[in-house]
Amino acid sequence: MPVIESLIRSEEDGTISFGNYKLENKSKLQDFEHAGDLYKIKTFYEITKLERNGSFVYESVPGTVVEHFSVNSDGVDFTVEGDKDAQITLQLEDDTDYEVFVDGVAVGGMMTNMSGKLVAGVELNEGVPCQVKIVRR
Repeated sequence: MPVIESLIRSEEDGTISFGNYKLENKSKLQDFEHAGDLYKIKTFYEITKLERNGSFVYESVPGTVVEHFSVNSDGVDFTVEGDKDAQITLQLEDDTDYEVFVDGVAVGGMMTNMSGKLVAGVELNEGVPCQVKIVRR
C-alpha cells in the first residue's frame, strides 16, 4: 500500500484514503472536500490525525497510511499500514460497546468512553496492509 502523496484523496467507492508515515516533517492539508464535508489531515512519521468539519475522527501514533476509510452508523472500516505497531484512536458513539476485528479476526470488545473515543493497538509491518473493522454490538 503506497503512501498518499497528496495527503488525502477521495476513492471511487466513496471512501477516503489519507496519511503518509514516511514524511520527516509534519505536513497538513485543510479544507479538503469529500461528500459535503471538509477534512483536515496532519501527518508524518510521528502521527497521523484526521478531522471532519472541525471534529476529531482518527489519530494514530506513530503515523500511518489509511485506505478506504468508511464510517457508518454501525462502526468504521479501513485498511491501515505503517512501519511500526500503532495506537489508533477513533471517534465513535459515546458509551457504546463495539467489537474490534483485525484482518477478519475478532480481537475483543471495547467500550467507548463518555466522549466516544475508542483506542486500539494494531501490529503493523511495512508493506503489509492490515484490515480493521469496528462494529457496534
